[in-house]
Order: sequence, then C-alpha cells, then structure tokens
Amino acid sequence: MQTAALLTLSNVFMTFAWYGHLKNLQHRAWYVAALLSWGIALFEYLLQVPANRIGATTLNLAQLKIMQEVITLVVFVPFVLIYMKQPLKLDYLWAALCMLGAVYFIFRN
Repeated sequence: MQTAALLTLSNVFMTFAWYGHLKNLQHRAWYVAALLSWGIALFEYLLQVPANRIGATTLNLAQLKIMQEVITLVVFVPFVLIYMKQPLKLDYLWAALCMLGAVYFIFRN
C-alpha cells in the first residue's frame, strides 16, 4: 500500500510536469515551460524513487512497472477531465481494460 500511495502522489506531480504547461504556459517560451516542468518533476522523483525501492522488496520489476502504468491511467483520466477540461472518451475504458489484462498476466502465478 505504501508503494501504491507514493506512486500515486508521484504520478500527480509527473502528470502536471508533463502536461500542465499545455494549459497555462502556451504563451511562454518552451524553455520556461521546460524549466518549470523540471522543477515539478523533482517532487515526482522524491516520491517515485522511494516508492520503487519499497515496492522492489515485495514485487518483481514487471509487477512494479505495471502497477505504475495502472496508477498513471488512474491519475491521468481525472487530470484530463477536471484540469484540462477535455471530454470523457470511451477510449479510456478500453485502455483500462487492456491494463486489466496486463495486470492479470503480470501478477498471475
């Protein structure tokens, strides 16, 4: 649970670092957005590195990666809907179903 919580927080920072500038910094030079994103990404890494180290004690690398990808989708969809104000797409459901399949195959014994 600690790994999942830290990865979720990390993903919030990651999502804003990667995509937040598309909403508010379009009028600024790309390098301003890059530097701001880099600053946000620092907080992502401060959470992500301990999360992966903790997770690696109980999960194999593939399980850790799939967990990260599922969390990324769980964080990204609300970000797109709420922050970026883009419409809900059925494609998010299909992506989630594909991720569910990935979880099954990676976590099965």
